[in-house]
Amino acid sequence: MKVLIIYGTVEGQTRKIARFMEEVLQENGMQVTIANAVEEPPSPDSFDVVLIGSSIHINNYNTLIKNYVEQHIDTLNKKPSAFFSVSMAIASNIKEEHEEVAKVAQEFLEETHWNTKTIWHIAGALRYTQYNYFKKLIMRSIAKKEGGSVDTTKDHEYTDWSQVKEMTLNFINRLK
Repeated sequence: MKVLIIYGTVEGQTRKIARFMEEVLQENGMQVTIANAVEEPPSPDSFDVVLIGSSIHINNYNTLIKNYVEQHIDTLNKKPSAFFSVSMAIASNIKEEHEEVAKVAQEFLEETHWNTKTIWHIAGALRYTQYNYFKKLIMRSIAKKEGGSVDTTKDHEYTDWSQVKEMTLNFINRLK
């Protein structure tokens, strides 16, 4: 089975998740092609399955991911596909945060006319060491409100890797 993974990332966690999915799939005998949305990713035409992921920043997904989905919508709607949405809100224990992420994802699918039934919400990371002073203050404030780490001297990863592996394998195994 030929799998295409396309991702859009700002701070690198979505790339890390996509690469992890690639490894999981390859270990299970899949042929995987992976591409960053900024690098003119291949068309999904010659693939059996397509996984597309993007992080959420300021309640929006990566514009290049949106453009890719819109450009290839006819093909995507004819193939098995999944959307993985990466955000810090999923790491929160606040129900409203999870509802907001689900709403942003649903609006994205409606805007692009992508009718995938598989949407994975995956917790991201706080990259305090990469933030400028102001972004660090904003992210620390958000993390404090949502119960995340406020230690800005290091980065904090919230991705549940075993969950990502399980979701990826369950999806592919249903297609066999």
